Order: sequence, then C-alpha cells, then structure tokens
Amino acid sequence: MRTLKLAVFVCMSMLGFSCNNDDNYASAEQDKTIHKLSPFMQIVRDYVPNNAVIGHRGTSYWAPESTEAAYRWARNIGADYLEADLQITKDGVILVVHDDVLTRTTNIKDVYPDRATNPTSSFTYEELLQLDAGSWFNIDPNTTSDRARNSFSTQKQPISTLEDLVMFASGYRFVRDAKTNNVVYIKDANGIPRPQYEIDPQDNLNRPGIYIETKEPKLNPGIEQALVKELDRLGWNIITNPANDTAHFINGKVNIGNTNGKVVLQTFSHESLLILKSIFQGKIPTALLFWKGSGADDINDDSPSTYIQHINFAVDNMAHFAGPSIAGGTPPDNWPELLNPWQAELIHKSYLKIHPYSFDNKDQMVKYSPYCEGMFTNQSDMTIQYYRDQGLRSGGSSPMDAKTVLDNLGY
Repeated sequence: MRTLKLAVFVCMSMLGFSCNNDDNYASAEQDKTIHKLSPFMQIVRDYVPNNAVIGHRGTSYWAPESTEAAYRWARNIGADYLEADLQITKDGVILVVHDDVLTRTTNIKDVYPDRATNPTSSFTYEELLQLDAGSWFNIDPNTTSDRARNSFSTQKQPISTLEDLVMFASGYRFVRDAKTNNVVYIKDANGIPRPQYEIDPQDNLNRPGIYIETKEPKLNPGIEQALVKELDRLGWNIITNPANDTAHFINGKVNIGNTNGKVVLQTFSHESLLILKSIFQGKIPTALLFWKGSGADDINDDSPSTYIQHINFAVDNMAHFAGPSIAGGTPPDNWPELLNPWQAELIHKSYLKIHPYSFDNKDQMVKYSPYCEGMFTNQSDMTIQYYRDQGLRSGGSSPMDAKTVLDNLGY
C-alpha cells in the first residue's frame, strides 16, 4: 500500500500534479517569479526535523487547551513541539492563550462580569490568575463525556505563560498547595506573582521544543521585543545561547528542546513577521501562516499569482516554513482549503517547508502527508502513530494510550 501511494505521488510530481482535477496550476512564467530561500536560511530551516509533530495548544482534544494539563500531556505523549499563541498582559507578562477575549476558555464572566469581553491584554497577570482555565472543558459541547475529567476543575488550571511553557517542555510542573491543590506563587521584586516549579515526578525525559505565535501588533503592542528579552532570560534564544546537541532524538526520547530547533516562531501577521525579521534576522526558524479570507494579510482568491505573492512575502521576510490551513477537520476546526497539491508544489519550489494546520483525524494525515513536513495536530498520539506506521518516524517511542498518560499525570 505504501509503495502504491509513493508511486501515485511521484506520478503527480512529475506531471505537475496533473493527476488532480484542479486546474489552478502556475504557468512556467509564473514559476519563474517564485523567490527561493538562501543556503543560510535552508540551514536554519533544517534545525527543525521533518515529519514534525506539533502539539496544537498542547492538545485541544484530550485536555483544556494551552494549560499545564495539555502541555504535560503533549510532552509525555512524545510531541516534538508544544504549540502556543502568545499575548501580553497589561503589566508585561507574556501569556500563552489563544483568544483575544477569555469568555470561551475561562470563567471570566463570573469573576469579572463587567470586563468579560475586554481584550486579554487589558488585564494584569495577577488579575488573570483569579480565573479558572480548565473547568470549561468538561461542559464544552465539543467535549464528549469520555474526555471530561473532574480533575480539570478540582486541580485549578491557570492561564499559562511563556515561562510556564518552557518549564513544562523542560520536565517541570507547578508546585501546588497540599490543601487547596492551587499553584503556589511568590511575588518578584516588581510585585508580579511568579509560579513555583518542581521536577515533574511523571516526567519521561521527552524534551520538546516550543512553536510560538505572535499576533497582530495592534492587539499586543511590543510583544516581539518582550519575546526576545524573555527568551534570553529563559536561556532559549539560540542566537545568544546556541545549543550543542544536534540529535532530534536520543535513546528513544524527543530531544529537540536541547537543539537549535528548540524554538520556532510563527505568525499570520505580515507586520509581525517584519518585526520578527528585524529582531531575529532569520536566525531562528520561523513560519508564516496562511489564511483564506478578505483581510489585508489573507489569501483572498485561488489564483496561483496570489499564492505566489504570499510565498514570496514569506521568503523575502525570512520565514522558513509556510503554514497553510487544511480542510476536513472536526468542527470548530474545519478550515478553508489552502493546501491543494498545486499549492504544495509552489511552496516547495521556494524551498520553504510546509507545516499545515490543524490535523484532527487520520483521513487528513493520509491526504496531506505526501507533501508536508510537519503537522499541527490536536491529537499528537494519533499523528505520532501515523508517522511510525508509514515508516516516516524512526526517532522517539511509540505513544502510550492517551488516557493512560492523563491518568499517570494525575488527571
């Protein structure tokens, strides 16, 4: 079966994907307009392993997204990267949270009813620590009863920070009060509460990297500049603190967090990409995400020329990866199709590699794996097993049962 799939893919490649019924192919003249990554940029690109398993928000399927529970699960299941959306608080703490307002994933309506729809960035970190970011998962209509767990409510899940993300990736967990089960905080010299960490007794020595998204600068002004300072403070800026390890896997364990591939930057925002370029100068792997829509940064039609414009913007502004959306996901993650075979061919002609979002099921993996180099996945266990079954992943171990991992972690 694998041999047959390969033969079909080779046929499609040789014929310019003419096995597909889609007529939106670039002409030879259009092909000539595609910009290409420099040799240096290709070296940085390859800090990231092929067939990368990118744990989307840790997991949005098995645990409350972007929380300690989700990220500990993704680390222990064997994801290569812990994916996160970044925002910044009013007092300068970099958060790991997706939504611009917190009504979907916290109890903010109960805690701050008059401010519930205010932007996330309008709160201080201490104010946000009053929120519960876990209980919603148990009653969300997209969560079936076999995935809801009382511990997501009783073991309060706070909104995560970038520091939390790095610590989870490094084998730590929160210190919790023995009586209340709440996270222990100590205020720093600036009066900002800082969570306390301890070595995770359930750490299984996987060391994933982090794959972090900056949003439109107007929503979180100054976050790119704050990001470089925080990466420096945490020792995760490979420009100022390059890694010595080069092996992505060691003794059956993920080791990416100890290599120069430990951080991947990502953004939908063209303005943010320009800022990231000015700060990092292409020396840290970076992805430009593609979205189909009517916004200024969106892909607004299905023409090859428009698609090439976005590829060229990525290359010219020191991105190493393209992150197009894919179809066929489980609602609410059913996105517009931006990775038809002809589009994948255009991206690869630029020497960008492809990390599509977001994978929810095996059918998507079968459809898109012939022409992508990594997957943003809500179910890292399924994606790891798929890659192993296809002979595309020799490093790392086979994933444990997803529920067993949660049980072992105390959820």
